[in-house]
Amino acid sequence: MGLLEALKTRILTADGAIGTLLYSYGLDYCHEEMNVTKPEVVQKIHEQYIAAGADIIQTNTYGANAIKLARYGYEDRVKEFNEAAVKLAKAAAGDTIFVLGTIGGIRGIRKSDATLEEIITAVCEQARVLLDGDVDGILLETFYDFEEIEAAVRAVRAMTDKPVIAQVSMHEPGILQGGISFRAALLELEAAGADIVGSNCRLGPFHTIQAFEKVDLPKRAYLSAYPNASLLDVEDGRVVYESEADYFARAAEELVKQGVRLIGGCCGTTPKHIEAAKKRLSKLTPLLEKETKPATTEFVRIPEPPKYEPLHMKARRERSVIVELDTPRHLEIDGFIKGARELYENGADVIMMADNSLASPRISNIAMASILIREGIRALPHITCRDRNLIGLQSHLMGLDALELHDILVVTGDPTKVGDFPGATSVYDVSSMELISLIKQLNEGISFSGKPLRKQATFSVAGAFNPNVRVVDRAVARLEKKLEHGCDYFISQPVYSKEKIMEIYEATKHLDAPIYIGIMPLTSFRSAEFLHHEVPGIKLSAEVLARMEACGEDKAKAAEEGVAIAKELLETACEYFNGIYLITPFLRYDMTLQLMDYVKELDAQYKGVQTNA
Repeated sequence: MGLLEALKTRILTADGAIGTLLYSYGLDYCHEEMNVTKPEVVQKIHEQYIAAGADIIQTNTYGANAIKLARYGYEDRVKEFNEAAVKLAKAAAGDTIFVLGTIGGIRGIRKSDATLEEIITAVCEQARVLLDGDVDGILLETFYDFEEIEAAVRAVRAMTDKPVIAQVSMHEPGILQGGISFRAALLELEAAGADIVGSNCRLGPFHTIQAFEKVDLPKRAYLSAYPNASLLDVEDGRVVYESEADYFARAAEELVKQGVRLIGGCCGTTPKHIEAAKKRLSKLTPLLEKETKPATTEFVRIPEPPKYEPLHMKARRERSVIVELDTPRHLEIDGFIKGARELYENGADVIMMADNSLASPRISNIAMASILIREGIRALPHITCRDRNLIGLQSHLMGLDALELHDILVVTGDPTKVGDFPGATSVYDVSSMELISLIKQLNEGISFSGKPLRKQATFSVAGAFNPNVRVVDRAVARLEKKLEHGCDYFISQPVYSKEKIMEIYEATKHLDAPIYIGIMPLTSFRSAEFLHHEVPGIKLSAEVLARMEACGEDKAKAAEEGVAIAKELLETACEYFNGIYLITPFLRYDMTLQLMDYVKELDAQYKGVQTNA
């Protein structure tokens, strides 16, 4: 009797976590390698679950694909590890226990680590080895990204007529990453060719039951659930799960009442959990009809339009000036506030503040932005991927929305090793492109995890642009990708030659997004050399360096020459671009004020400003 035939009339009990037991034995390196180096341990785990009453066991191959094995330098051992895993499972199973070949999800929030094409290539490579080993079906589990699992189901379905089990993982009960409902996801997976659809990991029994309460019985497929033992905890640096076996068993019984026919366990579950579940499940029969709780549509409020016109909209039709003023490295803020006020009153559209540039701590830009708001000054904070994990990033952005700070620039952030605390940790949970996508998700009223936020955010998102590279086309290709992720406009690093500005125009005029050209006046030859040789993304022309060097140690002359160079660059920038980004050096906003006045003079000359927006 095959697996699907057995599920027609029976509730089947699957095994629990393999990794949990391997950790308990003190084995915390590549688990898939243990199929070769410690086969007796892996086989013992299979035997323990079978002794506990499991009808189904899975191969120890969750991460046995080329992409995940590459972390250990084992990407060329996919066939070896998967073949060994199948042999161990089948040896333990004999002729009465079903064996599923397990393939784990690859993507989390980050999508930049591997393309979908690379993922499906890895999935197919692994699935082929498992199928050649004559497993009873393929289990696709712990997939957070719906695009990934849907593609994986279609790919595996094309390879075999054997059962395909597709299990998603939810950050929130009933909702997948990206906002798709659990109910809708299972319907889509059934349509893609899965024979059994359900969930595993992340959620404990309580929340897993909640998710299934709103799921209809599939027309063709069967439902499966592999909940965690409980929510995880950390004890003495180790992940632990607090859950009594009987509690898990009672939850399994409740899952049957929600129409689930295949029940196993994920993280934290042990043979004791499976044994307790089996005793209860063996007395039950499958649910044939179900009255589903109605799906509740949470109201998402559309906010009032922002007080200010988005910068990317203004720059499409007329001159727009962003002025950067770095927040202080010290606790005295009067000079910063005075400078911001003068710059804003002189015509700056917004005062922009970096997010600890060069990985050196300054007063929080969100704190200073809130102070500027009270002063009636529009503010634009940077937000980096370096300093905050996903929790901190979403919390930070929700705070920005609450403060009505709708303008933001997303940057990767200079690595911590270049700053004041080289031993500090760089987070980089996501890339700048992925963060742009997540911010746009907030604009739809959906959190990073997919949960409704009850209100849509209204962020206008800028992306950073470094044109100071040998091949500008490569930098422009990154801009095109950022546009695909939802970027509204771009702000460039400072440029120090007219030829570069014209090159930028020609390379970007096809883009449907405004570009703010960065202009920063130099204050001395020493600072010019520092920028040219040490600051990532900034390059000065030989002519500019020579002109600054000629000023010697005369600070006043050097500042005057720096402003003169910036004015010459502005002549070209204002001719080709509506967006101008003025960077204030060392709180010398007097120099920026001169440049703002010059932009006004130029605008009086250029009645018809060209734009690439």
